[in-house]
Amino acid sequence: MSAHKSVFDRAFGAFLFDMDGTVLNSIAAAERIWSAWAVRHGVDVETFLPTLHGARAIDTLHRLNLPGVNAEEQAAFITEAEIGDVEGIVEIPGAAAFLNSLPAERWAIVTSAPRDLALRRMAAAGIPEPAVMITAENVKAGKPDPAGYLLAARRLGVEPRDCLIFEDATVGIQAGEAAGAPLMIITTTHQHPLETSHATLASYDKLQLTVDDDGHLHLRSN
Repeated sequence: MSAHKSVFDRAFGAFLFDMDGTVLNSIAAAERIWSAWAVRHGVDVETFLPTLHGARAIDTLHRLNLPGVNAEEQAAFITEAEIGDVEGIVEIPGAAAFLNSLPAERWAIVTSAPRDLALRRMAAAGIPEPAVMITAENVKAGKPDPAGYLLAARRLGVEPRDCLIFEDATVGIQAGEAAGAPLMIITTTHQHPLETSHATLASYDKLQLTVDDDGHLHLRSN
């Protein structure tokens, strides 16, 4: 694990977690669905798949801007297909236990997935449902826009700068940076080493949490 000392040398008001690639691994399922869709629409799968991660389906489809393709209809189709395919979805090592150790009012999930899909994947991976969950429907602009993280912080009653954001994807990292919050980058699902100036973490098993008398969260590394 690589980490900035400051992440372990300060108190946080809340933790904000991305979902896919950060608390659970759904890459296999997502790529199965999107690969089949790409083949049907004449999109080069090899170059397309790496652009998916961390973004809302609607934003991915708008970015492709395929002639004759209704982005809203296709996003709904993709979501239904993904809800129906959760084979191979697993938690990131130690994620469920770590989330269950957090005070309920001190954490949120901020995901680019629609709510129904997020809940389905979380259930498949054994990830607990948080009191605050920001999904694709809750924001007008998806990551890398910081709107989701800013909304989560506001609902938890915490300033973004007092939150620690857990992320894995480039667009999510950009959203966290734009929100003005420190970040912890989960590297478990990265096939290649991720170059980042932020703290990195391969497994939640390596983290120890303490909560002080004021309810603030403190991290230590094993």
